Amino acid sequence: MTPLASAILGLVVGAGLGALAVWLGVRRSTVRVASQLIGRQQLIEILAPLRAAVAVVTDADVVLAASTFAKACGLVRGSTLGPSEVLDLLARARREGGIAERELHLPAGPASPAVVLAVKVVPVSNGAAVVIGEDRSADLRFSETRRDFVANVTHELKTPIGAISLLSEAADAAADDPDAVHAFLAKLSRETARLNELVSQIIALSRLQAEDPLLAARTVDVAALLEASVGHCRQLAEAGGISLSLAAQPGLAVIGDADELETAVTNLVQNAVAYSEPGARVAVSSRADGDRVDIRVSDNGIGISEADQARIFERFYRVDADRSRASGGTGLGLSIVKHVVQAHGGEVAVWSRLGQGSTFTLSLPARTEGVPQ
Repeated sequence: MTPLASAILGLVVGAGLGALAVWLGVRRSTVRVASQLIGRQQLIEILAPLRAAVAVVTDADVVLAASTFAKACGLVRGSTLGPSEVLDLLARARREGGIAERELHLPAGPASPAVVLAVKVVPVSNGAAVVIGEDRSADLRFSETRRDFVANVTHELKTPIGAISLLSEAADAAADDPDAVHAFLAKLSRETARLNELVSQIIALSRLQAEDPLLAARTVDVAALLEASVGHCRQLAEAGGISLSLAAQPGLAVIGDADELETAVTNLVQNAVAYSEPGARVAVSSRADGDRVDIRVSDNGIGISEADQARIFERFYRVDADRSRASGGTGLGLSIVKHVVQAHGGEVAVWSRLGQGSTFTLSLPARTEGVPQ
């Protein structure tokens, strides 16, 4: 039991993966005391709540105790280590007498998603070992998302920048034709506005990801918020021949950053107008739902297919790229909506049918007593 006790002592003192360094430096006198205090049941209780996938195995490769996550992700199955790669890693660690490590991809299970583990096997005396798997799935997803974001930003910026360059050259070449110069300058102005909007939304999205609006939360009057958002879009709706209505339940309030929430609702209203035909209706409303406040933006526009609904909150994703660009859309509006709502502790949902329209619902926590006004 002594080797196992020494391993767990390291795990407890070092709080997870960083404990290996502590464990390797544990003095023998401390280990002897720990071996007298820690039994198998205590070992199980210590490991169970750890966020890492941790398992302690005997010299016969029997799992003595494991964290709940180790079982959930498939690292441990019953009383044995699941993947054959881990058993190979365990054999190598014992053979070489040192820490063995590798990255392991575990497929999704009935009740768990696919995970990527950075697995370390630490052999101890008498053939026992500690297996530790650090879940790197979120880090890898973040890195992949960042690469995609940079690639998308580069692509999206090239389009208006290239257009501005070509239009400038065309205007210069048509210096003797005032009408042509005027036409080129009008297009140049539109592309400049589009580039300005794209850069502004990229900056806004970056700021949203870096700041927590609830750190300096204030009470936000929902009716005033919706009125401001609808006001921003009124001219756009009238120009497109679209009816825009507001039905805000009075007295509702949420907490957070009023500017960010207004931006989120405005983006939804602008989208509803952009994807509706002349004569269509866009309705903005709010209502209380228990301890939540629901804000809805509905339209009877072109609708969104089920396949597109699964991706509409991705950065730069457009249901209709040509229509979006024609209306000045950047493909970042719904991504900003999602980030704002989640940062405020809420959720965003969409219902839509092709040819029938769409309804976006923002569900936010209602203001409670004790929040600054």
